Amino acid sequence: MESDRFDFEKLHVYWKAIEFADQVFVMTDGFPQRLQYSVGDQFRRAALSVCNNLAEGSQKHGAAKRQFYGYALDSARECVPMLELARRRALIVDARHDQFRQQCVEICKMLYGLIRKIQ
Repeated sequence: MESDRFDFEKLHVYWKAIEFADQVFVMTDGFPQRLQYSVGDQFRRAALSVCNNLAEGSQKHGAAKRQFYGYALDSARECVPMLELARRRALIVDARHDQFRQQCVEICKMLYGLIRKIQ
């Protein structure tokens, strides 16, 4: 039911971020053991942080909402260097890198839009 949804669940960017995080978890599960706790763990935490900060900020107002959405944006941008490292280390192929990067770009644009709308 629509009325049973939290405010953040009504945000299209939240669902994009959930899908991205889910794909990051699947991808990093395939990383070699030696990279699971460095790149893999950091990548998963950054992707999950986008979703969590959208959820936490959704009930805030003004500067506090901007702050949490800004944290979400920072976390989305944090994924970009990890994607590049994964590509360079041959953990993902170029096409997969490009797909993930495009998702990051789209999420960032949506977050910029949300932040600009906050009074």
